[in-house]
Amino acid sequence: MRVDAGLSKLLGLSRTAVAAIAEAGDVVIDGRPAGKSDRLMAGSMLEVTLPAPERPVQVIPVPVDGLRVIFEDDDIVVVDKPVGVAAHPSPGWTGPTVIGGLAAAGVRVSTSGSEERQGVVHRLDVGTTGVMVVAKSEHAYTVLKRAFKERTVDKTYHAIVQGHPDPMVGTIDAPIDRHPKHDYKFAVVASGKPSVTHYEVLEAFRAASLVEVKLETGRTHQIRVHFSALRHPCVGDLTYGADPALAKRLGITRQWLHARALAFDHPADGRWVEFTSDYPDDLATALEGLRTAS
Repeated sequence: MRVDAGLSKLLGLSRTAVAAIAEAGDVVIDGRPAGKSDRLMAGSMLEVTLPAPERPVQVIPVPVDGLRVIFEDDDIVVVDKPVGVAAHPSPGWTGPTVIGGLAAAGVRVSTSGSEERQGVVHRLDVGTTGVMVVAKSEHAYTVLKRAFKERTVDKTYHAIVQGHPDPMVGTIDAPIDRHPKHDYKFAVVASGKPSVTHYEVLEAFRAASLVEVKLETGRTHQIRVHFSALRHPCVGDLTYGADPALAKRLGITRQWLHARALAFDHPADGRWVEFTSDYPDDLATALEGLRTAS
């Protein structure tokens, strides 16, 4: 295999990160520095010097416009996340975050997890809006983490996808991993992690369909990747092959994807709780545009 591909699998790093290590002269094969496109051969001596670990990203309390608390008690806080907001701080992200917004509002969250991800038990993409839960107590963090891992949380999304999925009710069962050529994207690949998406068409329009999606697994970009693989990308999702002309006509500048509902056993007493989120203005306007045109 190529150095960047092989070391990416071996070390669990992105190919971009491995390429940077190779360019710094820190990948050595049989005593000679190797480039990212050189080949790894059986029987060779491989030496890799990893860069110093990055400093932890700190949570900075900053008010977030549009971040609305749907529910809060001693164990959890459920929010309606607006577009353009990340779940938590990360290297390279300088915009607003849910955790930073909660901190600014005086909401104390669980201290479990790494510093920048404390309380975060699941995430939504920066460009995806909707309902999200954050753990406030250590007990809630442990219980919710287990619930997401064991797939007992009911996650419902609404998406508008291009065209008309056939059948109208179906399951997409296809493994997902990082895109083999573009680190910022994900793709259906044979060696990926098991990923299962259930969907049902709620409304069909001339150029697109409103679908309800239930996630069995929670891979990064899962809905976007799965529908793109079916040749029915989310409207407005230019990263995964959406038609820019349709997005422009509907006035949408991001993927039409919304975390509509979240339901789970409350970590304190086990009662079943469910929370919902209405469509934000940009998605509602695009949906009305499709209905009017049909």
